Amino acid sequence: MFCGNTLFGCGCGQLFEGTAQQMWGSLNKLAALPPETRIFCAHEYTQSNIRFALAVEPDNGALHERARHVAYLRAGNQATAPLTLAEELQTNPFLRCKQPEVIAAAERHCGRTLTDPAEDPAEVFAILREWKNGFR
Repeated sequence: MFCGNTLFGCGCGQLFEGTAQQMWGSLNKLAALPPETRIFCAHEYTQSNIRFALAVEPDNGALHERARHVAYLRAGNQATAPLTLAEELQTNPFLRCKQPEVIAAAERHCGRTLTDPAEDPAEVFAILREWKNGFR
């Protein structure tokens, strides 16, 4: 899949147009593809996106393993794409907005308990996207 600026390794595109709800809907359509789907994104942001993903899910073992592999690839000036949907579903916080750990991180970041994040994961997504916008 060639996804342009919608999905990146451990990240997603910024909301220049449209709403968080619309982007969440688009990401869900991509997430419904077969796990073996190979993803070709428009930019090489995986390593920096992993730093944010680790802030969201510091105890995600798959994410730590991916961070090591990506560091190895980038040290050799190799691309991290193509990605697989399976690895994104395990490590990309923007695709994991229904996971309790991601919900808890979003709540900590915004300083409040979300009303029903399991029923409205777009709210979790919006908090993550806003957090990522200012993350350094």
